[in-house]
Formats: sequence, structure tokens, C-alpha cells
Amino acid sequence: MLEQAYEMLLVGAMIVLGILIIVSIVRSVLGPGISDRVIAVNMIGTIIIMLIAILSLYLDEGYLADVCLIYAMISFLGVVVLCKVYTGVYLQRKNMKANLGAVEDNLRRQEESGVSEDAGIAAAAEPSAENAAGETEKAAKRPDIAAKQPKEVR
Repeated sequence: MLEQAYEMLLVGAMIVLGILIIVSIVRSVLGPGISDRVIAVNMIGTIIIMLIAILSLYLDEGYLADVCLIYAMISFLGVVVLCKVYTGVYLQRKNMKANLGAVEDNLRRQEESGVSEDAGIAAAAEPSAENAAGETEKAAKRPDIAAKQPKEVR
């Protein structure tokens, strides 16, 4: 009598866990975010570990406990890999958004300045007298800069 009650309890637990696996699979497919999917996959692994442990008791086979432990290690490593992939995808998207923001900011600043590219290049090509005097003073203070200066500026 007591043996039949334990058998019914174990079978009922396995049925409930099977339903929970189906719900977790649905969550892993329809999850709104990647993190929800990773958590659902982790939950599936944990439920399968519980099923193997219950089967170990139900069938009275001790080796299934070893299988349960090995499956727990593999499931853990799988979730760690999924988290690493998720972190990489997240950082890559964040970096792309940051790069796009920098490009848009640069374009906006160029439009606000109103200086054409040709005028900027011409101004940079012709050093003023103030710039030449400043370069000479720098060269006098540091010999490594003096070696790089053209002879006309010295």
C-alpha cells in the first residue's frame, strides 16, 4: 500500500516536471529577451536533472545518480557559454550604438561650424607668424622637437 503511494507520487512528479519542461521550451522560444531564453534553457536543464534523480529512485538504479551529476556539470557549462555569447552580443551592439553616436555627433559639429573643408586645409597648410614663433620656442626648450623642425622655422 505504501509502496503504491510512493510510486504514484513519483509518477505524478515526473508528469508535472514534464509539463514544466514544455512550458520552459515555449518560454525559451517566445522569450522577449535573450536573457529570458538563457534562463529558460537553464530551467530545462535543472528540471531534467530532477527527472533523472526521480527515475533513479523509481527504477532503483544507483548509476542514474552519477548520470545526474554529469548532466548537472554539462548543463552548467552550457549556461556559462550561453551567457558569454549573450554578453558578447550585448557589448557588440552597445559598441555599435556608441560608434554611430560619435559619427552623428561629428557630423553635427561640422555642420554647426559652417567651415568648408577647403578653407580648413588651406589654413592648416599656411602657418601664421605666431605659430612659427611658438614652434621656435618649443624647439629651443626641447632638443627632440628641434631635430624634427625644418631649418627655416629654427
